Formats: sequence, structure tokens, C-alpha cells
Amino acid sequence: MRFTKPLWLTHGGEKRDAEVYACHVSPDGSRLATAAGDGHVRIWSTEAILNASNPAYTKPKQLASLSYHSGTVHSVRFSGNGKYLASGADDKILCVYSLEPGAVQHTTFGSKEAPPVENWRIFRRLIGHDNDVQDLGWSADSSILVSVGLDSKVVVWSGSTFEKLRTLPNHQSHVKGITFDPANKYFATASDDRTIKIYRFTSPPPNATAYDQTQNFTLEATVNAPFATSPLTTYFRRCSWSPEGAHIAAANATNGPVSSVAIINRGSWDSEINLIGHEGPVEVCSFSPRLFLNQPPPPAPKDPKNAPQVPPAVSVVACAGQDKTISVWNTSFPRPFVTTAELCAKPISDLAWSPDGETLYCTSLDGTIAALIFDKGELGYPSEPSDNEQRLAKYGAGRRAGIIEGADALRLEEGSKAGELKGVQGRMGELMGDAASAATNALTNGDAASHTNELPDTTIQTNGATTEPAAALQPPKDPLQEKIEKMKNRVTITKDGKKRIAPLLVSSSNQGEANLPQPHLQASLRRAGNSDEPAGKTLDLSKPYDGLPKGGLASLLIGNKRRYAEVDAGDEEERKRAEKRVQLVQQNGAIPIVSNTSDGLVPISSATAKTLPAEVPDVLRPAVMNPSLSVSQVRLAVPAIRSAILRPLDVTRPAEEQLKNGDGSENETNVIFEARNATGPTRTGRPQDREPTRITLSRRNQTLWQDFTPRAVLLTTGNHNFWAVACEDGSIHLWTPAGRRLAPSMIMEAQAVILDCRGWWLLAITAVGQAYVWNLRDMSAPHPPVSLAPALDAASATMSLQGHLTASPSLMFARLNSKGRIVLGMSNGDGFAYNPGMFVWQRLSESWWAVGSQYWNTTDTSVTSTARLGKVTTSSSEPGYLDDIAPENISTGIIPLLERNTTSQALLKGRAYFLQRLVKQLLVAEGFEGFETSVSVAHLEHRVAVALSLGARDEFKVYLLMYAKRIGAEGLKGKVEELLKGLMGNMYEDSDDIADADTGVGREGPGAQWGGGDEIVGWSREGLLKEVVVALGKHRDLQRVTVPYARLLGILDDLSLGHDQGVNGDTAMLTDV
Repeated sequence: MRFTKPLWLTHGGEKRDAEVYACHVSPDGSRLATAAGDGHVRIWSTEAILNASNPAYTKPKQLASLSYHSGTVHSVRFSGNGKYLASGADDKILCVYSLEPGAVQHTTFGSKEAPPVENWRIFRRLIGHDNDVQDLGWSADSSILVSVGLDSKVVVWSGSTFEKLRTLPNHQSHVKGITFDPANKYFATASDDRTIKIYRFTSPPPNATAYDQTQNFTLEATVNAPFATSPLTTYFRRCSWSPEGAHIAAANATNGPVSSVAIINRGSWDSEINLIGHEGPVEVCSFSPRLFLNQPPPPAPKDPKNAPQVPPAVSVVACAGQDKTISVWNTSFPRPFVTTAELCAKPISDLAWSPDGETLYCTSLDGTIAALIFDKGELGYPSEPSDNEQRLAKYGAGRRAGIIEGADALRLEEGSKAGELKGVQGRMGELMGDAASAATNALTNGDAASHTNELPDTTIQTNGATTEPAAALQPPKDPLQEKIEKMKNRVTITKDGKKRIAPLLVSSSNQGEANLPQPHLQASLRRAGNSDEPAGKTLDLSKPYDGLPKGGLASLLIGNKRRYAEVDAGDEEERKRAEKRVQLVQQNGAIPIVSNTSDGLVPISSATAKTLPAEVPDVLRPAVMNPSLSVSQVRLAVPAIRSAILRPLDVTRPAEEQLKNGDGSENETNVIFEARNATGPTRTGRPQDREPTRITLSRRNQTLWQDFTPRAVLLTTGNHNFWAVACEDGSIHLWTPAGRRLAPSMIMEAQAVILDCRGWWLLAITAVGQAYVWNLRDMSAPHPPVSLAPALDAASATMSLQGHLTASPSLMFARLNSKGRIVLGMSNGDGFAYNPGMFVWQRLSESWWAVGSQYWNTTDTSVTSTARLGKVTTSSSEPGYLDDIAPENISTGIIPLLERNTTSQALLKGRAYFLQRLVKQLLVAEGFEGFETSVSVAHLEHRVAVALSLGARDEFKVYLLMYAKRIGAEGLKGKVEELLKGLMGNMYEDSDDIADADTGVGREGPGAQWGGGDEIVGWSREGLLKEVVVALGKHRDLQRVTVPYARLLGILDDLSLGHDQGVNGDTAMLTDV
């Protein structure tokens, strides 16, 4: 071992060297970053440090000095991908730097700093802590950055947009350490509340938002046993995760009265091993990034099948703290095999290993920055990095990115990443009201910094290169400014006949728009005339407020008493009717009764009258039970007979509100279908001779048509196409919208307990569990009556395993989708649908997915926005208005509806409690390392299959793209090939361009073809295939599969064209090759 401490390797001050609090080595091992009390982050050349004793070495030693903090810098860390450097200080701010090409900035005049060699620029300033930032760390894939501080907060930032994703307030005292699992599943934080908390997380996508990550970053375990008596005097509690992911070395632990380092086991999170030997509290632990072998590894054979068994590997950990001693431990020995004392005069603050695992850097509060260089074989023989990956694979670790194999693969990857980056950059602009939000030199939390005295800088920087934006929209001309310009050029004639330019006061001329902040809303200016909002919705603060009604402020406060308020011009008939009513009252000498509103005096009507409580129909009696219920295995509750049953055409508004609506609207939203059962005594004296039930269709309390039925009505339903009622004797009566009998009454074996409609489809479920579906357009049925017994029995099968009788689940709701499919929701959370093509019930939702999948979301609104687009893009030849019915029945909401029912019935009510416990134990059990990933991928496959079966157009596309991105991220090559072949189908009959290089299976190989034709659930096959290929294009190890599809579909030509026109930005930097 060799110890080196160069004299120039310090944070020099005028009187003494500044305290050094942190150090870290870049992933390529060429740079060492240090942070100190002078507020600087310095980047050193590791080659210069290792060659400090060589007088012939003349290369630069300090590469850069960054002074963007206003206080002591406590932590500095490189990201795993080498793209960013982050630092945290006691000014409560995190700074993120990036190495950019171009000219290096010059040093400040008079500064003693060495000129910088590398062009490190600040990329983001992150504000989210209320006190000192004590430590920070990057995830293994650099997808998130986590910072901890003295405010007891753990803040999670996106590693792509640097937007704050979560704030975790679980700790009760200062948080002083953070470490990440190399398998990218957990991170651990150490606090002065004498606990280490382990959080489970899933790497968020680049365009993740705080709303998306509400269910991410969950507390997995809390470890407090080794720290019950740990001292609170340490400056840091920097723990470290072993490179194979099996252990955590926790600093500042105690074993009785002795200071120690606790080794926490993964999964069980218990601590059975303690490293004892330090005389004072240990503040920092650091595992070497490489595993070591006791003997040289055997040479790799030519045939991988004949590879010899790899000898067992050990890990090496270094510990240091207040006793100014560094100890290096090997898992093969119970004692440290290296101990160095008195390396410095004050406690050691941080340790950092080089990527090769054989050089250890240390920093101290006395300003020391030193390196311990171990000889080859002294720690052991380093294993290959692939050995780490094999050991991490059992914990579900990801894979390394491959090498770009050609120009086509590079263009495809750029196009895939550009789409995600465009969405990321546009999101903040949309939130701020600016569709073209500009990126400035220094951004705060991902938001553009405001410039008062200059126009926004619209230059966008991507990977360090600059792209020129398109021509900016010119703001609209200000009439006041034009008037001032005319006044500036006004010519006057003096008494002596000479022409002069009239002077204009500087205060009134408004010379230069930068004198004062402009009051115009910047979003309105940038949109110019492209806003969809009416003119009155855009507030212009540069002019007097003209939003007052006629009559000014007095009219706004007490109303305009000079004239009556006018109704909207679009409702001319109602306005004339109101004026005529007032004139008739005035002719009789009476004073018209009016209501004083903000719009003036309005005649009293139902619009201004007080709303009375809605009338609740009375329950007359229970329905007469059908004899078939006594022998049926399925018995459903029969609704009681009520005095009146109302069914509005617009089911989104209460029927009582539409009955009392007096706004004069002639649209169809005020149509009410009413069935009123007999309530009085019989006219013949016999109880069976009741009066008939009155059927009425009315609009605005005016009867359109009327009919009668001899039996009491239980249920009603209807839409634009027909109206239907279900009677007590098991019959169903149908009418057209005009009141014509559509068909003879249909008789069933028992009373209907559920009656629902969708377009031309009608659903009736009887009390004995028989489900009928009819298509009333052509008077046919897609399938015979089907029993609900299989669905009910399947839902209760798991309950019978408990060994005792339990209540069977009940039917919560039954719905129809646009294809006439029956969809059921059960009280235990399960959801079913009947497949008429296969004549079988299919389970659509269950608590298994809710507990085991990472994609379960109780507030699934991912298709609400696309649902509106789906209505717009519907072909004009289709009668889209025929499908206008209750929102909960639309096909784009079936899957979220069932999943919300599962969450409500199974999770919130505790029915899945033991299943949750089982899954939680399986996640850390041996042999189930890929359990969560497998269940999550299976859940996405299940969603895609359900959407395809139900014909849910918008849901299918959303879930298909989610599935494609996940299997691409997991590297499931077989599933990617099968997906692309299925989507392509028979689009290219004569194409032989696409074939599997490994198996030789081409386009005609086996696999689901996603139906026939050129469309899949209403989407073009080619369009879906293009989107999937672009989404998969960023994964390099799949580019041998995706690039041939991209060539065939012409995606590469489109990307090349966009690249030539400057659409996709500048030339890419191949930093990963």
C-alpha cells in the first residue's frame, strides 16, 4: 500500500486550508470531486494525484473550480452515467453541474484560482430543503437524485428533469446519510433519530411527475436495534451498500458501550455482524465497487459451456470517523487487514473508491485530501464487472446498455429519446402558460428563471449543443404605444413660424419596454392571436378594467334598475316571453315581481326561485316473488315497488333538477321518462285489480306521449333510441322515442333486478341470475341467456378454502359496453365480462393485480383525455350520437371502473389483508427475486388483452404503449419480437426483410396476430407499429430487432428529414459508447 498526500491537493485559504467535507470519484475514474467549507467544489485529475511524486508529470492538476454555493458544501456526488455532478450545502440548495463542450470560462480578475481546464457549467439549482443539505446520492441508473438534510426531510428529485417527485418526512431528526442499492430497488437513509429507514422504489421514467409518483418511494423497513445508544455528536452517518447488493454497512452503530459498524442483511434487515475496533464513533463507511477473489480468476475458455466454476468472491469495506483512523475490512477475516492511524489531525469526513476498487481517497476536517493506493493483489484479485451484474440479477437488477451498431440505430435512438424529451420540456411550459418555455443558463427546480429587463432566451441546449429556435411569435401591437409614437413625431409651429418637434415627457413616453416590468401576461403575448379563449378571458392589466356591467360599479353592487336584464341573444323566444309577461302585468296597473340579480332586474321564474328539496318516491310494497326463486341456486334481491320511477335522458343531471328547470332550453337534456305506479285503493274492491301504471315522456313538464301497462313497474331505462320498463311479472315493454310500441312484451322466468342500456343494446338480469342481452336495432341476441353462477362461484371459490362457511360475494353492478358485452363487479373486488365468441366468463380485475403489480392505480385517469379525442376522430359515417349514455358505461372507462371497485372492495375494506402480507414476504424471499417484475409485466399484458377483448379503443393504445416500454426496459427480447410480429400481421405480404437472426422465425412465425385486417380496435396497424418501434428504439440491446422494422416503416427516413431540418436538435453525443 502506498499513501500519497500532495501539497497542492487542498482547498487553500488566506490563513489556513478549508475543511473538506466530501469527495467522490467519477465513473470513469479520471476525476476526483471535493467539497469544502470555502463554498467551492473542486474537480481534480486522479492521474495527477497518482503521479504526484513524478517530477516529469506536467499535465493540469485542478480541472475546474465551481463556486455557486453561498455556504459550506457538505456533499458532492457524480451521477452513475457520468453526465452530472451534484452538490449540497448549508445554503439549503442543491446544484447540478454538467460538463459541456466549448470554450472554457476565464478566471475572475485578481483571483488566485488556477485557470479551468474543463468547462463545467451549472445546469440546475434545486430548492426544496428548509435547512442544511447534509448528504445526497444518485440511483444506480441515475434516474433519481435523493438529498437529505438537517430539516429531517428526504427529498427525491427526477434525474432527468430535476423536478421534485416526493418529500418523505418519515425521520424525526437530522438525516445525515444516504446510500443506494446497486440493484436499483431500495435506498437507505440514516438519521439522528437513531434509525436507518429503507425505502422501496421503482425507477421513474424521464417524463415522470410528482403526481405520477404518489405510490412510489414507500417505506419498506426501519432498522433501530444497532443504534439505540449511538452518539449524536457525529457530523455524518454515511452508510454504504455492498456491490453485490447483499449488505449495508451502517456507520455510528454501537455494540454495548463500544462503537462499531453494523452490517445489515438485505431482505430480513437484521444486523448480526458488527465491525468493532474503532475508538471513536464511525462517521463514514464505503464499500469497494469491485468484488475480490482469493486467487487469480481462470482464463475464459473458448466454449462458454466448459467455463470453470468461479471461486467465491469477497467484498471490501473501508471505515473511518472521529478517531482519525481508517480500517479496511475483508469479509474473509474477522479483523481488519489494514489499519492506518493519525492520517490527519481532525476527524475523517468522507471516503471514496476508484472504479477499479484498488485506490481509496479520503478527506478530513483539517483540510487533508489523500489517497491510499493498494498494490495489485493486496486486497485480492478483482473480479470482472460482469460478476457484479450476475450477482445483482437475482435481485432484479437491470442490464447495461449495449453499443450502437450503426447509423440507423443511432437515428432511431435519437428519435425515441427526442419524443420523451419533448414531452418533458413541454410539461412545465404548459403549467406556466407558455407552450414554448425557454431554457436559460441557470434553472431553478426545472422552471425557467424570469428576466425582467430582456426578452426570454429561447435558445435550447441539448447535450451541451445549441439549436436555434423557430421564428418567435410577435406580440400584438399596443395601441397606446402606437399613439405615443405618433406623439413623438408631432410637428408644431412656433410664433416665429419655425417647425419644431413637440417635446414628450420621458415618464409618459415609456421609452424602452425594459424601464418597468410589463403588465401584460407573458403567456398571452407568446400565444399572440392563437388563443382559443374569448377576448374577455385574457386580462390586460395595462388598461383600465372594463369588466363591469352596464351602469358601472353601482350596477354591479345593487343591480341595474333602469331596465330589465336581457336574456342571451341565442334564446330569443324566452326573452320575448319574459318581456310580454312584464308588459301584461304593467297594463293591469300592477307592479311586476322581479328579482334583483347581478345582471339587473329579472322577472321571477323557476330560474330565480328557491330550490325545494327533491321529492323522494314512496315505497309501496315488496314485489311478488316468482316461484322459480325457490329452486334456483342463484337468488338476487328484487327491488321494491315505488310510487314513481324517473329516468332522465341526460343521466348526468338529477331528474328533479330537470323537472324544475325553467330556463327555456329546447334541447333534449330536459326529457324525462316516468313510470308512476298506482297508489290509491282499487276501484273493484279486489286487491288484484289495481290501476294500471302510467308511462309518460315529458319535456319541460309538457307531456309528449303517454301509455299504460297492466303490471307494476320495477325498473326503467332508455336513451335516444328506445325506452324500456321491467314489470313485476317478469315482462319487459319497449317504446320508440315517439311512443310507438317497439315489440311485443318479452317474458322472462323471473323479475328483472338490473336493467341497463347502451346504444341499441339492452341488458336485463333476472332474480335467478340469468343475463339477457338484445340488439333492438335488428331484434336479435348475440348469445343465449347466460347464467351468473359461474362468475359468482369463481369469485367465492377462494373463500371456501378457509374451512368454514363464509358469506358469498354479491353483485355490485352490471354494465354494458359499446360492443354489447356484459361487465360485472363483485363485492369482493373481482370484475368479470362475458365473451360471446368463446361462450365463457373472463375475469378482468382481481385483488392479485392490486397487491402485486407496480401499475395498479386507484385514480386511473390515463384515458380520460384520450376519450375526448376518440369522439373527435370517430368517422362521420358512424352514428356516434347513438352511443351517448351514462359515462360509467363507456368502453374507455370499463377497466378503470373495475379496478376502482377492486380497490374499494378488496384493499380499503381489508379483504386482501393476508394476500398483502403474503406478497410482501415474497418480495424479499429467496427464489422470488423477479416476482414483482413478472407480476407487473403480466398485469400490463392482462390489461392489453382485456382492452382488446372489450374493444376499448383508447384504453388499448394507452396500455399497449405502456407494455411496450416496460418489456423494452426489461430487455425481454422474445416478447418484443412477438409483439412486433403480431402488430405487423399481414400488412406486408411480400416482405422478407424482418426475420429473427437467432431462431430464423420470420413474419409468418407463430404468435398472436391481433386479429385480421388493417386495423386493431379502430387503430391503424401501421400507426400502432410505428409508435411501438419508436418507443423501443432507445434500447440498444433491442436495436437488432427494432431497426429492420424502422427501415420497413420509413421511420428512419422521417427522422433523417427532421434532423436535416433542425427539428430534432443538434448532433448527438455518443457518451455511452
